[in-house]
Amino acid sequence: MLHEVSLEVETGQIVYLLGRNGSGKSTLMRCLSGVLRPQAGTVKVGEQPLFSLSAAERAKRVGLIPQTYAVPFAYTVRQIVLMGRAPHLGLFGVPRQPDVDIAEDALNSVGMLALADVPFSQLSGGQQQLVMIARGLAQQCRVLLMDEPDSHLDLNNQQRVMNIVAQLAEQGLSFVIASHVPNNALVYAHKVLLLQEGHVLADGSPAHVLTEPLLSAAYELDTEVIYDQSGSVARAILPRQR
Repeated sequence: MLHEVSLEVETGQIVYLLGRNGSGKSTLMRCLSGVLRPQAGTVKVGEQPLFSLSAAERAKRVGLIPQTYAVPFAYTVRQIVLMGRAPHLGLFGVPRQPDVDIAEDALNSVGMLALADVPFSQLSGGQQQLVMIARGLAQQCRVLLMDEPDSHLDLNNQQRVMNIVAQLAEQGLSFVIASHVPNNALVYAHKVLLLQEGHVLADGSPAHVLTEPLLSAAYELDTEVIYDQSGSVARAILPRQR
């Protein structure tokens, strides 16, 4: 359950949601995506309340990339990305050539066009994440919500995915990322929301939020922040060794 949580996401921002399991990250993501209606308060996209919009109109504004995605059939990468066009097609709509072009442009943007005809299930975890980002791009939404995109990925794939996210943010797409990897927030986040038991413990820039006292309180773990030689730029977050 969330209590008095306030979050503003600006154009081109990467916002990280951090905190322990049960801190409220997933609940907040469900509220932002329109899956869960908050009992109090308002979720807005621009000046429009999210829940005043139809499901199709919401999908044109906000996209969700879940932590896991099971594909029951042997869909190709191109077919998965074309599913992002669904909000623009209407009931029983069939993708036309302009929709295919948008899907292929999206795949090209994340470096996956060469694998367009490969079954999605044959891709690595990192490649699947990039395809799901491409689906969000094909959806042509303003904000992409990503639920733990760095889980189950090796370090190389984590950085590959997050570098693409950073490039897309520079082009004006906004991201809200729920994560268990505060070190990635150090590198990529413009803003961090640190949650604890449904409350906002701190929010602001990584330099303001990702400090030893706040991280130790949020994770109930004695943490250490490693700084560069100047002592002003945090480079890593580690459990403190006793």
